[in-house]
Amino acid sequence: MSLSVSESPQTPALADIVERTTQVKELTQSKVNQIRSITGRLRILALNAMIESQHAGDKGIGFSVVAQEVRGVSTEVEGISIDLAEELAGEIAALESLSILMSEQTQGARLVDLALNAIELIDRNLFERTCDVRWWATDSAIVDCAVKPTDEAVEYATQRLGVILDAYTVYTDLWLCDGQGCIIANGRPDQHQVRGLNVSDRPWFSRGMALSSGDDYVAEDIVSEPFLAGMQSGTYVASVREGGERTGKVLGVLAIHFDWESQAKTIVDGVRLSPEERERTRVMLLDSNQRVLASSDGKGILKDVFALETGGRDSGFYQDAAGAVVAFHRTPGYETYEGLGWHGVIQQRP
Repeated sequence: MSLSVSESPQTPALADIVERTTQVKELTQSKVNQIRSITGRLRILALNAMIESQHAGDKGIGFSVVAQEVRGVSTEVEGISIDLAEELAGEIAALESLSILMSEQTQGARLVDLALNAIELIDRNLFERTCDVRWWATDSAIVDCAVKPTDEAVEYATQRLGVILDAYTVYTDLWLCDGQGCIIANGRPDQHQVRGLNVSDRPWFSRGMALSSGDDYVAEDIVSEPFLAGMQSGTYVASVREGGERTGKVLGVLAIHFDWESQAKTIVDGVRLSPEERERTRVMLLDSNQRVLASSDGKGILKDVFALETGGRDSGFYQDAAGAVVAFHRTPGYETYEGLGWHGVIQQRP
């Protein structure tokens, strides 16, 4: 399946509002300045007229009255222009604040959508893993080897597991384990010499042996698997049952190891951000304990805990102490895969 993450488009109307607000602000300032310039010229003309009326003596009395009126009108117009500038400045400032808030809300909602896309994509991918393990656990070569692990049965089971791995490149290895946790066959014996090793101490083994039917499965959180040279692995387990029947006697388990590092990297790196955004954005997948399972910057994977503040919400966004926007979405699950309480998270610095 494709591992690209689609991008939610930004609202064109919002960008238009911001642009027009800036244009109105600039136009208003320009026109107010023009009005002030004209009233200034009128006052100078009125002053000159008054001076000339004084020189004219009694004949300039009427002219003096007109000059006084022009001076009064110019002063009144200037007062109106000042009031207009102050009132418009307040309204424009409020509009700018609203535009900024709308921009932040729109961007936050967009990042939440991208976080959801990322976690949904991994959910759908992992759902397929739960289907794989339940199907392959009924393969006759696997069942026969679990019943009687002769050299011939082990060789055939190993061959069958190898064929599966050649077709499904998202796995590091497949292990057939008996009821005591001993690995009796695996798909890549040339790379991972695990045959004969015991995994009874792994949580997934005991959970797998306790499954109530062949329809059930175990999905474990991501770990570094020691028997796979510390590779990051997501392990999925189904019980191997007598006759391959869903209610047959449990003979052992089939554990399939998902190649987490490369697949998760594809998802967090695949979120569609602009080059400028990508430089200031961290895309993460977190487990139910907020441990970093994957990160676009490659830091803290399977080690660090990211202090996600959900406030009890399944999705949303907020601004952290450093001023970055943190958007998140909890796993919605997919089909019969309910998810493990993971979150898709996007942290974007200003």
